[in-house]
Amino acid sequence: MPPEKSAYALARYSRSPDSIRESIDWVRTHDSQKFLESFYFQYGHASIADLGHTVICFEGISELAATEIEEEPLWDGQAKSSRYQDFSTSGFVTPPELAGDPAAEFQQSGEALLAAYTKVQKAAFDCLCDRLPRPAEMKPDAYQRNIAARAFDVARYLLFWAVPTNVGQVGSIRTLEKQIRRFKASEYAELRGLADELAEACAKEPDCRWDLNSPAEALAPTLARHADADEHTSTARRKLRRWAEQNLPPAHRGPVERVELTRPIHVPADIVATLLYPVTDRPFHDLYEMAAGWSDGLRKEVIDLALSSRTRRDEILSGFRGGLYAYDMTIDIGAYRDLHRHRRCQKFRQDYDGRLGFDTPALVAESGATEIYEAAMRAAFDAMHALPVPGAEYLLPFGARSRFLFKMDFAEAEYISRLRSGVKGHFSYREIAWEMKCRMEQLEPELGRLIDATPPWVEDPLKR
Repeated sequence: MPPEKSAYALARYSRSPDSIRESIDWVRTHDSQKFLESFYFQYGHASIADLGHTVICFEGISELAATEIEEEPLWDGQAKSSRYQDFSTSGFVTPPELAGDPAAEFQQSGEALLAAYTKVQKAAFDCLCDRLPRPAEMKPDAYQRNIAARAFDVARYLLFWAVPTNVGQVGSIRTLEKQIRRFKASEYAELRGLADELAEACAKEPDCRWDLNSPAEALAPTLARHADADEHTSTARRKLRRWAEQNLPPAHRGPVERVELTRPIHVPADIVATLLYPVTDRPFHDLYEMAAGWSDGLRKEVIDLALSSRTRRDEILSGFRGGLYAYDMTIDIGAYRDLHRHRRCQKFRQDYDGRLGFDTPALVAESGATEIYEAAMRAAFDAMHALPVPGAEYLLPFGARSRFLFKMDFAEAEYISRLRSGVKGHFSYREIAWEMKCRMEQLEPELGRLIDATPPWVEDPLKR
């Protein structure tokens, strides 16, 4: 059934003594659009839209856009892997914001990064072949695939946000509406364009139909008419950024820890710190300690500012949600791209400004590719800082460091640490997952001991 009709049938099923077969027969002869207009969009019975699901595929979008697509907490899908595919000839997306000379400079820099990616991948592959001869019991094809995957793990540091990818998602029409509203208010023109394409797709019959003999129907026509821009989030962000610029003292620039763990106990201070985190470049614990020391009135000022643009249709900002533990991570954006897919936590990021430098995998030096790698990174950073924003961020390589906040309960911390530290994983997020366990052991020894994580020095490079 089309998702809107499915939602209608299941909603009616919960409100009548009829069987599901009788409810489906009812829907065949009644207008599902009129039902959704009244009960979902007019009366706000949002859970009704969780009962109809769509499969949406995004093709040829940037990695930056893909990460924004996956931002929804109630999201299921898969994206193109950077471990098992060669991106050397993939080209890249030039952000719509750039035109003329900036676009030409962007394209020249992107081509240079992909050329360096090819050279580093080959150097890493050759080095791994020398270091790890094929075991007699391993088939040549399997050996080649495993070595190539490990070499791509290194070369991917030179991929960048503009590299194209594909994403397939399964989600409710409620989640789809949230995506469209969020994209319409995005700072990035690519996301705003995707919002329009999604709305157009909902108003038409599906592109790929399983049963070509069944009557064609529009995918989600009611949703297409009602998904407006989520102005509340973008307005609140602008107001909070301006407040932080006017009211926060100068930041202290000390050493940057890769993983910091805080257990906030002052709930209003936790919310205020989380609201300010994405619009500043400060560590979370600094914001939390400041907010905890403020008066009730000053914290109320920030909270009221964040809520001032909220309408009846807007959910409360995600900054009001959280978990028992806050992991503040200064990590490469390739690792963030992988860890970001964990959905049982709240995630916040600071601006992609490139000011925190980049990471260099150990295998780059071991394979003799240091000069190629570092020259490509420095050139990309220089070009990015010379380009206008928004748009320049698309040139940021996966090896660039940025700051991200993950808030979660202990169960999710245990799950991420255990899963992502395994020997099959990428070495970057393996190290981060291990540090998550270590930080938990320091803060909560009784709980940290329960995390069965694998130390990063335990390796099995020929296992995928």
